[in-house]
Amino acid sequence: QVQLVESGGGLVQAGGSLKLSCTASGRPLSTYAMGWFRQAPGKERDFVAAIDWNGEHDYYTDSVKGRFTISRDNAKNMVYLQMNSLQPEDTALYYCTADSTIAQMLLARGPWGQGTQVTVSS
Repeated sequence: QVQLVESGGGLVQAGGSLKLSCTASGRPLSTYAMGWFRQAPGKERDFVAAIDWNGEHDYYTDSVKGRFTISRDNAKNMVYLQMNSLQPEDTALYYCTADSTIAQMLLARGPWGQGTQVTVSS
């Protein structure tokens, strides 16, 4: 099974930007659809963005469309989430995940890394 490690979180003011990274080991990412979820305190883990195995198609939850961009570099076994115009409601623990298809990923089965914390101050 693939092991995932997220990084790049931090504290940023509203309107700022962060770029999250996800690195994988165990298996090449090129065979997986990849995605990002987030979990705010006291809330469920929610879908944020996904990208298919070759990067041709990407999908976003409505609240981040036009602000976040998911991308991947299969040669480096990396997935990224560029987050612009961050708002306090984006504050959460962000997780990277992989699955055979995006449809399967939306079932939120994992695997999950340890997450990276994003905190946006107003």
